[in-house]
Amino acid sequence: MNENIVMGNWKQLSGRIKAKWGKLTDNDLEKAEGNKEYLLGKLQEHYGLAKDKAEQNLKDIGHL
Repeated sequence: MNENIVMGNWKQLSGRIKAKWGKLTDNDLEKAEGNKEYLLGKLQEHYGLAKDKAEQNLKDIGHL
């Protein structure tokens, strides 16, 4: 898979993430690119989700 496809997929996914979790900033999403643990931590920080609940939410939108 080339880099353009990966970047396009991330942009689509980050749009779905931001639509669902509006408290996440563009900066959060830029830092989270390719880093599942960082993204899970931000969901826990901003929304008070348990790690397993945050993981399930990401699975539901097709991230994991």
